[in-house]
Amino acid sequence: MKKTPLALLFTLGALSAPSFAADASSLDLVQPISDYKIYVTDEVGKLVTETKAFTDAVKKGDIATAKKLYPTTRVHYEAIEPIAELFSDLDAAIDSREDDHENGVKADDFTGFHRIEYGLWAQNTTKGYEGFADGLNNDVLRLQKQIADLTFPPEKVVGGAAALMEEVAATKVSGEEDRYSHTDLYDFQSNVDGAKKIVDLFKPQIVKKDKAFADKLDKNFATVDAILAKYKTKGGGFETYDKVKDADRKALIGPVNTLAEDLSTLRGKLGLD
Repeated sequence: MKKTPLALLFTLGALSAPSFAADASSLDLVQPISDYKIYVTDEVGKLVTETKAFTDAVKKGDIATAKKLYPTTRVHYEAIEPIAELFSDLDAAIDSREDDHENGVKADDFTGFHRIEYGLWAQNTTKGYEGFADGLNNDVLRLQKQIADLTFPPEKVVGGAAALMEEVAATKVSGEEDRYSHTDLYDFQSNVDGAKKIVDLFKPQIVKKDKAFADKLDKNFATVDAILAKYKTKGGGFETYDKVKDADRKALIGPVNTLAEDLSTLRGKLGLD
């Protein structure tokens, strides 16, 4: 009998037990995907609230408050970045970087967090950035609406965790993500937390397939968390990344790569390839 496509099982807003027949392995994935929807929805809700406070500060010309809110607002976006591929247009509008655009900071389509980051830190101003603030706030609201109707294919969710860790090791460790504010460590921690959330939600299925592999993942996450913990400040934030020496940045690459390599095998272990 032809199996029901997995994607149909995981359309957001229709995650209750399906009335149609499905194989046992597919049904095993319904709960973790449903729980992940709740997690993403919660993070996006926080993103909406905190982005409004951030963009209000920008529009009021309150540079100090805007700078303070910038990294703590972004953590909610970075936590859901494993599934950014599912809303790529909005991802480009919200989180693209200067070098993603041919004309750099002068590009009309360079918008979002990093465009405002450039104004706050490179130019130390909010003047002329009111439109970017409104645009970011509107894009985050659009994201919230889109998430509500979005389909979460399990292979994209699981695969996204690996892809994100690969991106951290390959490009983010260099400091290119928050090149003006140097708040990269907030992003790294949120990326790791977002990937770990996926692994934790699928833990029963992973343990069932390979207990030793599940233990290895836990150990690798703990290793990366321990490295990042060295840079935490008393107030619960992180040191600015420009204070992290090149040798220490490189020390991050190995453990993150190891984690990414292990995560890259997870889809296969769960039968999602």
